[in-house]
Amino acid sequence: MPQVRVFKDELTVQRQTKFDDIPVDVSMSYEGERIRKQDMYVEFGGVKVQHKFELFRVVPEENVEDGKIVLIGPDLNEFPEGAAHQPLGIIVEAAGKELKPEAEGVFERKLHYYMNWIQGIMHTGSRDDIWIRVSKKAVKAGLRFEHIGKVIMRLYKADFPIIEKIQVTFITDPQEVEKAHAEAVKIYRARDERVMGIREEDVDVFYGCVLCQSFAPTHVCVITPERPANCGAITWIDAKVAAMLDPKGPIFPIPKGNCIDPIGGEYEGVNEVVKVKSQGTVTSVKLHSVFENPHTSCGCFEAIVFYIPEVDGFGIVSRKYTGNTPIGLNFIQIANMISGGKQVSGFVGIGLLYLRSRKFLQKEGGWNRVVWMDSYTKERAREWIPKEILDKIPTEKEVQTVDQLKEFLVKVGHPITKLWAEAGIEVAAPAQAQAPAAEAKPAVEAKVEMKAEVKPAAEAKPETAPPPPPPPPKPEAKPEVAPPAPKPVEAKPEAKPEATAPMAVPFMTVSPEEAAKYGLPVLPFPISITLQNVRVKISKVIIKKGDTVERR
Repeated sequence: MPQVRVFKDELTVQRQTKFDDIPVDVSMSYEGERIRKQDMYVEFGGVKVQHKFELFRVVPEENVEDGKIVLIGPDLNEFPEGAAHQPLGIIVEAAGKELKPEAEGVFERKLHYYMNWIQGIMHTGSRDDIWIRVSKKAVKAGLRFEHIGKVIMRLYKADFPIIEKIQVTFITDPQEVEKAHAEAVKIYRARDERVMGIREEDVDVFYGCVLCQSFAPTHVCVITPERPANCGAITWIDAKVAAMLDPKGPIFPIPKGNCIDPIGGEYEGVNEVVKVKSQGTVTSVKLHSVFENPHTSCGCFEAIVFYIPEVDGFGIVSRKYTGNTPIGLNFIQIANMISGGKQVSGFVGIGLLYLRSRKFLQKEGGWNRVVWMDSYTKERAREWIPKEILDKIPTEKEVQTVDQLKEFLVKVGHPITKLWAEAGIEVAAPAQAQAPAAEAKPAVEAKVEMKAEVKPAAEAKPETAPPPPPPPPKPEAKPEVAPPAPKPVEAKPEAKPEATAPMAVPFMTVSPEEAAKYGLPVLPFPISITLQNVRVKISKVIIKKGDTVERR
């Protein structure tokens, strides 16, 4: 049986917001604090942990003991220093005559806000996708779950007078977390069902949320009946309740105004509010587009939609999948590219409930453009994916590379192949096409792997047989070393590049002249170049007048 400890906080009962008894500082100034791995004492949740969650419940008054804190399992200092990927469950239960179960999601999202007030704690995510780090300094200063519980309860009561009683439970025992997690997931699903009957056309007001701006300063989440918050924790109904409960809080109404683009989901009112809330950084948002002014991505998103140029389709990867996608990057690597409140064409963070929306990726063709999903996300969205395409979308179990993906899509007759035909693009399975006699490579290949050193254009040479070795002094027979230049030039010694994960560079197009110059294939569609074990420094990009830049 796991150890169970119970604490009592009299200041919560007295509704006092003092933190003199907390061994670390408590202030909103600590929002956005980052705790690096080397400074971490213990880590809870994250993509490698299956069972983790936070839950807020409105319960009858007789079921709540005001100021009570329960810990089931080891305390912070009882984990070994540096412990990572630990399961955790947080359950906050509250009672009050005016409290409604419909507001649970709103109160629950406040946990992100309150926990980040505590010096030495970093909290991201929501629901069953949380990630929390506690610093070494905080634990050594004496911080324990008892103190975290006190801070949470006092802040809830200070912000919401309608909360009359409150208690919190922390679960760190793995088996107990697993049991409670299953119940929490059922509650999340029931909440999500409430909003599905409303359409964007039925309402005049959307809602915005800037709760994540401590980590993503230019991010503004636009919440509509058909596009939930990126974190997945707040639906349009939740946001409506939140704005009424806390008119000066981080969730606020957005009069949608005139519709500029009904397919892409662009509205005058949304653009005006987003421009103000993003400090002028974002001036236009299309809620249902991945390419044209896509929604900004924070860092708490549940999943990412990403473009795969070789097949002109989209993949979807969730936070719960830790492996690589067909483009050679995993969730974390893609998230690092797009988070922070950026608009990145071809990539967008989403809440998983958006997969159920009738307007999902509407600007780019919806589900007919989805060509890959991780198995967790596909199973979660199984009932929402059109039946005629369900079995034509592979997961990591069937496809791991772009070449395998192309072969699979052709084999099953995915709708994307019809788009290839309409565009006059022949992307057959990556079998050996008519290759020139001098090369054994296919004539058309949508992925170019560059594993050697990237040289300046002046030194580029066609890939033919290497020239005979130059006269002495030192003939070296290292097959991977580029042939020497015609004139002996004293080269500066360069540090050996560090081995890194392959980096995909999407949306590159190669002109016929460039293809001939570098010996690359001429393709009628964009390619991606995978750079591996290479360092590339781009000092200048020049676009001359008259040049065209195409984006698919």
